[in-house]
Amino acid sequence: MIESQGMLDSKILLIEDDLSLSTLLSLELKRAGYDLRTARSGEEGLRLFEAEGPGIVITDLKLEGMDGLRVLQEIKRAQPEAEVVVITAHGSIDTAVTAMKEGAFDYLTKPVEAEELILVLKKAREHRALLGEVRRLRDEVKGKYSFEGIVYASPQMQRVVDLVKKVAATDATVLIEGESGTGKELIARALHENSPRRNGAFVAINCGALPEGLLESELFGHVKGSFTGADRNKRGLFEEASGGTLFLDEISETTPALQVKLLRALQEGEIRRVGDNHPIKVSGRLIAATNKDLAKLAAEGKFRDDLYYRLKVFPIRMPPLRERREDVLPLAEHFLRRARKKMRAKASRFSPAAAEALKAYDWPGNVRELEHAVERILIMASGEAADLNDLPPEVIPAKSPPKTPAKRKK
Repeated sequence: MIESQGMLDSKILLIEDDLSLSTLLSLELKRAGYDLRTARSGEEGLRLFEAEGPGIVITDLKLEGMDGLRVLQEIKRAQPEAEVVVITAHGSIDTAVTAMKEGAFDYLTKPVEAEELILVLKKAREHRALLGEVRRLRDEVKGKYSFEGIVYASPQMQRVVDLVKKVAATDATVLIEGESGTGKELIARALHENSPRRNGAFVAINCGALPEGLLESELFGHVKGSFTGADRNKRGLFEEASGGTLFLDEISETTPALQVKLLRALQEGEIRRVGDNHPIKVSGRLIAATNKDLAKLAAEGKFRDDLYYRLKVFPIRMPPLRERREDVLPLAEHFLRRARKKMRAKASRFSPAAAEALKAYDWPGNVRELEHAVERILIMASGEAADLNDLPPEVIPAKSPPKTPAKRKK
């Protein structure tokens, strides 16, 4: 039977072969509201743990037969997220330190004060709750950026997804090109989440949002005293993304001087912090994106052609929404479902007329514009179905002027 996190965290297993200490702690823990199980040996404790799966275990380190350190190791092997609190005598602090290195949450020395133990258990429960929230958020991100999380119906986007699947498992540098709002960062995150680097960091920066000096410091880091205000050493994003993925959005906005340093980082796998001559090895995967035609910029001498060719190892073009109208309604319905929960809106669908207007509009701002339009529609709509008059004015098709009847010839 699957039990909730709260139920598991109220269930405690106490492994203690000292009958008087076990009895005392049992009374105090039950009085504090814990659902307690007790065992008199390490072997019995492991059998109970396997049968009932408590979230928190308290074990004495010194037990007859299987000692508490072995119990800790077996529990962590079976269930790494279980929290184990160990009890030790004053003369066995070294063993307690060893237990902490093996993954114990905390240790208490004899004689154990019930109030202190309950406080430690409270912290252990809070820690488990935090781990559960991190796991939930991680699963949410994984779902959002999985291939199933990319909403599309068009053959153009199917080709994009096929390309992402092919290159995700590699470390190849990827260049994503497409108009603003087409979902370039969504594809970059999907590449990361479906790659062997998924457990590393995904670090994103918009290269057009910062001036050159600040952007260089952000990317490569700096050492203390390298410029006014540099009062400490700072790691750059290349270092932060080492082992993960670095996403450089709007790469076309970088200056020629910075492009030289980016090229060196890509070719040599190392960077130098601003104000430092010592190279630092980095191993992050690079994904770049642009809403400009880099090939044209390189041909015109406005972007380094050597960096361009280094970036376009595996190019992916994101088609604008007007080229994949089959995706408009699935995306709009997806945004409607998502925003409806957040906004507590009434409308749950589009009327046929509204749906046709959404599909007919060119969406110059692409998917981003569509998402914002859906939020506005939900604010405007008063019925179960969002109608034509709820759409933004620019989306509503213009009415043809009435035809003037032809004059009769006399």
